[in-house]
Amino acid sequence: MPDLLPVDDLVQRVLAGVSPLSDFPQPLMEALGMAVAEDVFAEVALPSFDNSAMDGYAVRLDDVAGATQDSPVRLPVVGEIGAGQAKLLALSPGTAVKIMTGAPVPTGADCVVPYEWTDRGVVQVEITRAPSPGQHVRRTGEDVSVGDKLLEHGTVLGPRHLGLLASVGRATVRSRPRPRVVIISTGSELRDPGTALGHDSIYDGNSFLLAAAARAAGATAYRVGIVPDEPRAFREALSDQLVRADLVVTSGGVSEGDYDVVKEALSELGTVWFGRVAMQPGKPQGFGTVGEDRVPIFTLPGNPVSAYISFQVFVLPALRRMMGKLPYQRPTRRARLTHPISSVPGKRQFVRGAFDVDGGGPFVSPVGGHGSHLIGDLAAANALVVVPEDVTSVSAGEMVQVLSLDEEF
Repeated sequence: MPDLLPVDDLVQRVLAGVSPLSDFPQPLMEALGMAVAEDVFAEVALPSFDNSAMDGYAVRLDDVAGATQDSPVRLPVVGEIGAGQAKLLALSPGTAVKIMTGAPVPTGADCVVPYEWTDRGVVQVEITRAPSPGQHVRRTGEDVSVGDKLLEHGTVLGPRHLGLLASVGRATVRSRPRPRVVIISTGSELRDPGTALGHDSIYDGNSFLLAAAARAAGATAYRVGIVPDEPRAFREALSDQLVRADLVVTSGGVSEGDYDVVKEALSELGTVWFGRVAMQPGKPQGFGTVGEDRVPIFTLPGNPVSAYISFQVFVLPALRRMMGKLPYQRPTRRARLTHPISSVPGKRQFVRGAFDVDGGGPFVSPVGGHGSHLIGDLAAANALVVVPEDVTSVSAGEMVQVLSLDEEF
């Protein structure tokens, strides 16, 4: 359709219109879920010293090599080493030292006999089984050596990565901050959940939907109170919020009606594009910048399904670019369609679906109808079936492209 902007064109316009946020050293816990903005190399070895893998006795292999159940070896116990309490630094031939897991192995000892192979003697220990060379000793650097590359630039930091960084002594790591996303719902008919409804009012679900989606993407979300259909009220609310915004998302007020406040309030700025996109749902869209700092703004449709799908298609890639996370767009996968679906020619259709895997492989079932107001069906879905612009129908059993909404990437 010549008067509609292709979906991919708007995605590219969005990615060109936002930039990665500046990175800086952040405390480890603050960086959880963010992309590391440096290659990280080990400055210490893991383990950093030879230590015991078992509770037992540190010995010289030559002193216990012949130990058996029938012919045990007896050695005097000359001390005890606990983790973090090392006082005995060397072991003389013909002796043993009691040692705890994680404690440094004294010089001269080359293996550890676990308690289970001894009588657990205090003054003298009886050993009934000989260890193999180096058994139960964790050697310096056997896990990580000094200079090893631990993390590559762009790695999204999870709990295991943070554990590794802390283990090599890193208290901070360079990463980009979480984008601060301001969510504004417009509409004089909207009411906050928990308040009374009038005969012509509805609860504001969009701001919660979009704020939660932003938070799930790794951003910090600020949900603003409801703004009525008054251009001045909208401009004042937006101006108040820009001081804490890296990105603004609005819902409602971008179509062709008489009360489309967002479009009316922002059109005069000349920095926000409004148009129609070749997609269903989510045709009316707006994107641009506002304020002296040219904060990116997305003006999404007011119907909840349209708003959510628009977030996934356009806002999510922008947030991931700001955080330095690749890929920017949610990956698609192939799945078998269980029921036929139809689509409008010339538009990319996003159909709510339930994705799963059985013995025949991945499959997806359409959920509910096409209505962009059907948030109950949206909540029951975990995927979107993507029907290309040039396809008007898909039969049951055909393979389709699917966006899995709940999978991390």
